[in-house]
Amino acid sequence: MHERERHRLILRAVGERPVVTVAQLVDMLDVSEATIRRDIAALDQEGKLRRIRGGAEAINPVTSQQLLGRPFFVTKTLNVAQKAAIAHKAVELCEPGDSIIIHGGSTTYQMAPLLKSTRMQILTNSFPLADFLIKHSENSVVVPGGTIYREQNIILSPFESDVIHNFYASKAFVGAQGINSMGLMESDPMIIQSEQRLIAQAERLVVMIDSSKFTQRSNMFLCRLDNIETLITDDGIRDEDRAMIERAGINLVIAEVTAEEEQNTASA
Repeated sequence: MHERERHRLILRAVGERPVVTVAQLVDMLDVSEATIRRDIAALDQEGKLRRIRGGAEAINPVTSQQLLGRPFFVTKTLNVAQKAAIAHKAVELCEPGDSIIIHGGSTTYQMAPLLKSTRMQILTNSFPLADFLIKHSENSVVVPGGTIYREQNIILSPFESDVIHNFYASKAFVGAQGINSMGLMESDPMIIQSEQRLIAQAERLVVMIDSSKFTQRSNMFLCRLDNIETLITDDGIRDEDRAMIERAGINLVIAEVTAEEEQNTASA
């Protein structure tokens, strides 16, 4: 990621919250702590933000609430071949006439082109996924009410949604910020609240994460490992991570990344 783009995202983050820490920016931008500290120092010198101990704050913060985390246009460019392979395995779990839930995210979005020929009832809070399915498939598409968060392309609401409450699904497909022996992790309480409501409406929870997520951490937990029925990841998973999932009694599905998927990623 170029310096100019990093600076734009840092300024957006510090403008949306009272304080953003170095650790949060490292997680959001996937760069080193030293790089973030240099960026903060440069922006402070330019008078665009205020450097504080352990992070930064905006000089003139905006009042509208936004989500903390990487923007969708950033995450959708990361580990694309792995996410595509994972999506193929996820769609194989679907059956004609199924009712499913798909939570917004860059990995779950890879299911979109694979659902063109299916006929299911799909509840999703992913704005781009819903838009794609409406235009290119015969699936019945349901979206919850709420606010569209442009950077993450996701629809969220702090209030109970009648649509979600009355939708039954055989499976819920979700991604996550990270995972460890405690469970799934996410970066923002609004996302956690949304995902927990969606998960509660499904019989089975299917988690879709690429192998890099086993090394990522956050300070907020979405759910415990024993809530997960199936976890789909790519063939880059480490032996210790595989053992952790198997000890938890989770059905582990490994998606092999094909040469075609790697080639498509390289040419994208």
